[in-house]
Amino acid sequence: MKKTYKKIALIVGVVALSAGFYQFTTVEKNASETNFYIKNADFCGERVPLEIIDVRERLDREMMVNINLHSATSLIIKRANRHFADIEPILKRNGIPNDFKYLCVIESALTNATSSAGAKGFWQFMPETAKEYNLEVSSTVDERYDVIKATEAACVYLKRAYAKFGNWTLVAAAYNRGMAGVERQQIAQGVTDYYDLFLNEETSRYVFRILALKEIMNNADKYGYVFSKDELYQPVKTKTVAVNSNIDDLQKWALEQGINYKLLKLYNPWLIDTSLIVNGSKSYNIQIPTEGYKRK
Repeated sequence: MKKTYKKIALIVGVVALSAGFYQFTTVEKNASETNFYIKNADFCGERVPLEIIDVRERLDREMMVNINLHSATSLIIKRANRHFADIEPILKRNGIPNDFKYLCVIESALTNATSSAGAKGFWQFMPETAKEYNLEVSSTVDERYDVIKATEAACVYLKRAYAKFGNWTLVAAAYNRGMAGVERQQIAQGVTDYYDLFLNEETSRYVFRILALKEIMNNADKYGYVFSKDELYQPVKTKTVAVNSNIDDLQKWALEQGINYKLLKLYNPWLIDTSLIVNGSKSYNIQIPTEGYKRK
């Protein structure tokens, strides 16, 4: 009798395992078989020459990679619903094409990331470049983590690059390689079009990563990323408190504002110390959340 029970248990276990494996492989198969053949693509209205074999295959690679980065791409789509509301108006006001929001996506996945080289924030500014574009980087403040100010600074760079190249695709490449780096390769190779240049692997993939994320995020349902409105991260309402003098203890100050230190840091990541030192006549706008933090 015991042997019979053991046999039944073993059979049930094998069947359950097989069913789970079948379901898993079926889901993966369906995801990998998603039709992402793209006939036409553009960046900022500039046509992508997909009739060139290596151009099509380079886009194909980035599509396959990013479609199958399920957790990372899902989080990007959810975050975009919150952060694009801040980024898009700044791009528009500065005359920068809306497609550059996808450059921000591939730079940081819409997080205040830190690279191994020391670049920080949504737009991944290095410390010296940040200072060049009027972002403060000090012992208590790092405005690379302020998405509003960092986006404004990025727009200044993008406009300067466009004045130099007259082509938005090259501007995107220059954001990764540097204006001097792109120009040097143009001169050395005797070509000016991004799609004709032989560049290092990172810059060679850079624009195609932007194109892939643009395609996936604009057609999320098609690629298997289906979210209800409630699943997307919503913008959070805040009030602004202007500060023009030192704050010795931000933890205590947060409590005085009716929130806690965690919330202060969450909505003001540019505050990088437990105090705030205000130099000269500078003023800071600190965001205080007015919803989404109180327990029921």
